[in-house]
Amino acid sequence: MTFSAQQIAALLGGKITGDANRQVWDVGSIESAKEGQLTFLCDAKYLPHLPQTGASVVLMTDSITFDGETNATLIRVENARAAMGQLLALVAKAMNPAKQGVEQPSFISEGVTVPEDAYIGAFAYIGKNVQLGKGVQIYPHTYIGDNVRIGDNTILYSGVKVYYNCVVGNDCILHAGVVIGSDGFGFEPDAKGVNQKLPQIGNVIIEDDVEIGANTTVDRAMMGSTIVRRNAKIDNLVQVAHNVEVGESTFLCAQVGIAGSSKIGGHCILAGQVGVAGHLEIADNCIFGAQSGIPSHVRKAGMYQGSPIIDAMNWRRSIVGFKNLPDIMKRLQELEKKGN
Repeated sequence: MTFSAQQIAALLGGKITGDANRQVWDVGSIESAKEGQLTFLCDAKYLPHLPQTGASVVLMTDSITFDGETNATLIRVENARAAMGQLLALVAKAMNPAKQGVEQPSFISEGVTVPEDAYIGAFAYIGKNVQLGKGVQIYPHTYIGDNVRIGDNTILYSGVKVYYNCVVGNDCILHAGVVIGSDGFGFEPDAKGVNQKLPQIGNVIIEDDVEIGANTTVDRAMMGSTIVRRNAKIDNLVQVAHNVEVGESTFLCAQVGIAGSSKIGGHCILAGQVGVAGHLEIADNCIFGAQSGIPSHVRKAGMYQGSPIIDAMNWRRSIVGFKNLPDIMKRLQELEKKGN
């Protein structure tokens, strides 16, 4: 598909500088884009690439000042990254349109109603008393256990497993290999020291507009519910343990691990490989740097880093001292020798 700068600007409500008739049919980065490609510029640090970019059209955040020359047509928008996302969503929809119908072989338990606009892929299994919302997309080799509820327009990609009694809301996306509702890690040694399993009889509730990355697991509660609040976004390879609550619009990046019964606030960011101990509460609007270890409650919004975590600014100062520690120790030893 080919679009003109004028068409793109009209869709996004942007202002054009340059040739409104420039055509694009592909996308690329500002560093490597070529003729016929669309790119975006949302950070002033990339301005040096603008004069020499080969892109035909560049979406540019309006607050960025540029007085130089470029061969590209500029479309000024409030937020270039968001505008690019809006366009890519349209492209993605065209590349991977919603499917309809029931492929065979698949198994759908007697009494389950499949909406007319839904899609059930080959080798999918739909258990007893499952409720499927309008427009659901259930890709091949997906398992949905008994008494599960799946909301409207939710997508379950190939190989997703949703155990019995769990709930997935509207407009959710679960990528390949996600497991919802496997048993929480609950064991108790008996008098002989043999680990006995504690039955996990709760469930998982995934609220609306949640996206969960490939091979992530969300364990069912021992009692009650493990909850992922609306608009939370969870990356690949994340572990959410039993009875955890993930707050609204919170990001969990790759390889985050959250131990049982911890409550993560809303609008938080846990960067890659952050570890959260069990039975903790974390306030809203907290940001934790990569590989942070959280051993205790966090009552105040802010930026944290390190293991155990401290204020991020203090951590940056501390890590400079840590890097210089060998030299400091050597100098100290020399001073001690001189003192003797």
